[in-house]
Amino acid sequence: MQGHSDSHGNGSGDGNGHAHSHSHGPPAPVSRHLRKVIAAVLIPFTAAVIVGLAVLWPGGAPSHERTGVGFDRQTQQATVTKVDEVDCKSVNASGETPTGNTSTAEGSSAQQQATGTCKKATVRVDTGKDKGRTFTEIVQPDASRQLSQGQKVIVAYAPDAPKDLQYSVTDADRKLPMALLAGIFALAVVVVGRMRGVMALIALAVSFLILTFFILPAILQGSNPLIVAVVGASAIMLIALYMCHGLSARTSVAVLGTLLSLVLIGLLGSSFIGWSALTGNTDDNTGLIHGLYPNIDMSGLLLAGVIIGSLGVLDDVTVTQTSAVWELHEANPAMGWRGLYRAGIRIGRDHIASVVNTLVLAYAGAALPLLLLFSIAQSSVGTVANSELVAEEIVRTLVGSIGLVASVPVTTALAALVVSADRPGPQTAAAAEPARGGRGRRRKR
Repeated sequence: MQGHSDSHGNGSGDGNGHAHSHSHGPPAPVSRHLRKVIAAVLIPFTAAVIVGLAVLWPGGAPSHERTGVGFDRQTQQATVTKVDEVDCKSVNASGETPTGNTSTAEGSSAQQQATGTCKKATVRVDTGKDKGRTFTEIVQPDASRQLSQGQKVIVAYAPDAPKDLQYSVTDADRKLPMALLAGIFALAVVVVGRMRGVMALIALAVSFLILTFFILPAILQGSNPLIVAVVGASAIMLIALYMCHGLSARTSVAVLGTLLSLVLIGLLGSSFIGWSALTGNTDDNTGLIHGLYPNIDMSGLLLAGVIIGSLGVLDDVTVTQTSAVWELHEANPAMGWRGLYRAGIRIGRDHIASVVNTLVLAYAGAALPLLLLFSIAQSSVGTVANSELVAEEIVRTLVGSIGLVASVPVTTALAALVVSADRPGPQTAAAAEPARGGRGRRRKR
């Protein structure tokens, strides 16, 4: 660390201001030789990604006739203008008191619908060709979603239904609270991250644009989901990493580590999705997609989701490991690549433990209702794991986690090799000469 104290000294000697500027400025670039080696790998890869984007660019999602099922319905925004309480017996189709077992969920619901108090809501359509039209909606006392006066809602439109039944409330309108939450998130990122936070938000916006205008439409048009996901994820990775962390050798090493880890995830995912006979068609939404676009490879879509879902966490791991190795080299420039690797991997082990746990808990949290259903049914662990719904999440989690674990030694080794194999050019060597005459060495990145 003597080089550090020299760089903060009074500037005695020939290199008075130069060493000080390197201590507080941005990282000095690596040698021209090393930049050429990195460019020889990344430039062809970037060119291939650009060609892939051009060849697979969809130009918009194909049109289809709406089925009126699930998300494939015509919807409009509306407002609840009035809510009256009425006797359920007077508004329900069956006015007879149930005679079944009221201890069950069905029996209890039937009893409440026959003897309880329902709500009769008047709803006004606010958008579309029927703007200003009103209709009534009966809300049962045991309904999970209750309506209140002034509430903004989403209504579905069924043009083939009788006029009085064409509109129905399907969901609450959450645009305002979600927009407010997004604004708070953006503000927090900018306040804490400053310019780096602004670039992160721009990179996030670009990622959503690629997902919306390239990945999803290209898959719907019948392109191979795996190829589309690889090209799209690579474009997101290049834009996000270089935009957030700058165009440098350090970022390039993180890009290479991420790329190699994505290749491993793709190979493992393809192998085990096929071996486990996972179809990717496990719920109503995927069933609807398959019904509307039967040419889509649903198992390939599952693998594409694994790759895209793993990318965000991979970026975090590879950037952190690369930065750790660079800082270790700066603290001790005499350390060889083996020493850098051993020190970097010790940091990586802590990162692995936290990241893998985070990934597993994230998937478990998303599948919590499904796991509760299996718990209620008192199914064995083997039965639960063997069901396609859960097996799909297990494969997704484990494949992604293996890629994350592998990214630590891969990226650490790459970073250690790069910083230890750096050959200073003539200008760098000349600039470093005064520092060698002092008590310590000039810091180099």
